Amino acid sequence: MYQYILFDLDGTLTNPGIGITNSVIYALRRFDIEVSDRSVLHKFIGPPLKDSFKRYYGFSDEQSDLAIQYYREYFKKQGMFENEVYDGIHDLLIKLKTKGKSLIVATSKPEAFAVEILRHFDLYNYFDFVAGATMNDVRNKKADIIRYALANCHIFDKSSAVMIGDREHDIIGAKENGLDSIGVLFGYGTYDELKNAGATFIAETPMDIVKYV
Repeated sequence: MYQYILFDLDGTLTNPGIGITNSVIYALRRFDIEVSDRSVLHKFIGPPLKDSFKRYYGFSDEQSDLAIQYYREYFKKQGMFENEVYDGIHDLLIKLKTKGKSLIVATSKPEAFAVEILRHFDLYNYFDFVAGATMNDVRNKKADIIRYALANCHIFDKSSAVMIGDREHDIIGAKENGLDSIGVLFGYGTYDELKNAGATFIAETPMDIVKYV
């Protein structure tokens, strides 16, 4: 049984698809790049933005940094609220809190944005700690964010904690920190992606998580 439950945010607690893709579209237009099919931008949901701009559009470090600035212009204004909580998440969090679990958010999203989103969607009070990325990208890899969460929550027994997320980055970050992981299929990752990354368990619905923790 796990006492400390770490949750990814995007694609795990909330479905941010519209807000994130709108923000990426806004940023790419500043580089005169048009996207005809929004779904091709779903790969931006989860990984650090800088990595995605470099990987999928061949941007240099400088171009990626500028693209992130443009992205945040839109995201801060409205993109973060073009979002919705997945069905069943509130019930899941209530059940876990009732069982005395300590809940933590570990997200690659900048921490200030994550807190604002959690407050907006009435999720913030379920969590004991919110760990996110820094605005200057000093801390943006999922493994580093998980490590930061573990340190701040004084979690020394790795067997007492589990990481829950929808993408391979969540699973790999958990493994790098010696944690078990639960991949979820209601987000943006596939079964094969999560299994190949080494997820300890895979959950189809939010309430499936309860039987693993």
